[in-house]
Amino acid sequence: MVNRYRSGRLIAAIALAAATAITGAVTVTTGADAADYPNPGRVTGATGVHDPSVVRAPNGTYLLVHTGNNLAIKTSTDRIAWRNAGVVWPGGAPWTTAYTAGSANLWAPDVSYHNGQYYLYYSASTFGSQRSAIFLATSTTGAAGTWTHRGLVVESSSSVNYNTIDPHLTVDAGGQWWLSFGSFWSGIKLIRIDSATGLRSTSDTAVRALATRPSSASGAVEAPVIHRRGGWYYLFTSFDFCCRGASSTYRVMVGRSASVTGPYVDRNGTALTAGGGTELLAGHGSVHGPGHQAVLPDTDSDVLFYHYYTDSGAARLGINLLGWDAAGWPYVY
Repeated sequence: MVNRYRSGRLIAAIALAAATAITGAVTVTTGADAADYPNPGRVTGATGVHDPSVVRAPNGTYLLVHTGNNLAIKTSTDRIAWRNAGVVWPGGAPWTTAYTAGSANLWAPDVSYHNGQYYLYYSASTFGSQRSAIFLATSTTGAAGTWTHRGLVVESSSSVNYNTIDPHLTVDAGGQWWLSFGSFWSGIKLIRIDSATGLRSTSDTAVRALATRPSSASGAVEAPVIHRRGGWYYLFTSFDFCCRGASSTYRVMVGRSASVTGPYVDRNGTALTAGGGTELLAGHGSVHGPGHQAVLPDTDSDVLFYHYYTDSGAARLGINLLGWDAAGWPYVY
């Protein structure tokens, strides 16, 4: 399966990793190097996707949930060919409409599998609004119409300095559950989750800051994903602007920490709470605004899922593999 995702730029990526291993040098990819980024790997079928999240089921099937009316579901048996598989809420989700102004469009799901069932965190909001909420649903199969509404996890309004969209569940090395979230305003936050319920902890209600862009006029950082690997927690985020078709400027950034709660720093040692972030993937050629990433540890590699826009402005599913250099930093190939 790895070969199907390789491009001509894989040779350069391997050379980079080898050179780093031999010399100990650290090479930083910047926006100026965007022409060297690989194109998305080959995908077929139902590839119209926005804000993808993916989990591999116990039987090896891939389940993808993404932004859409009542939350859209897709499946694949090989990570290449994708088919539509209905929606999470065929009858609608009336508990969300107070946040969506009556719309059925639900955003930025995060799907994972724990304790014999699927957990789905998702957002309800309207564009540009701080009146937002994150809800939880569970299912034993992940199929359309089998999901149970478990309740409100966290919400935001003008009374706080953050925005509760773009959730991502992380389980730390000690088995504790955490939910990261955030978009614009004061950036990316983290709260503790009770693993028995999947809802917010009642004993630890702290809202911890993970990343922000204080020197950016827009404060454009969102879509957090925390990936644990090799003693590090890697925080992937999306900088700049989504949802503008071929004019989108989304790009994938990364920092890391020895603790799930931070502090996170980029490759140059700049704190993510001070605007830091090492660029991992940016627009190039006919790939515009790649972002709202998900990271899946799979049997052949760690895999990066994201959406991007074509020249026509259509949102499409992007998939690439993640490599790791000698210094423990990811690169895309």
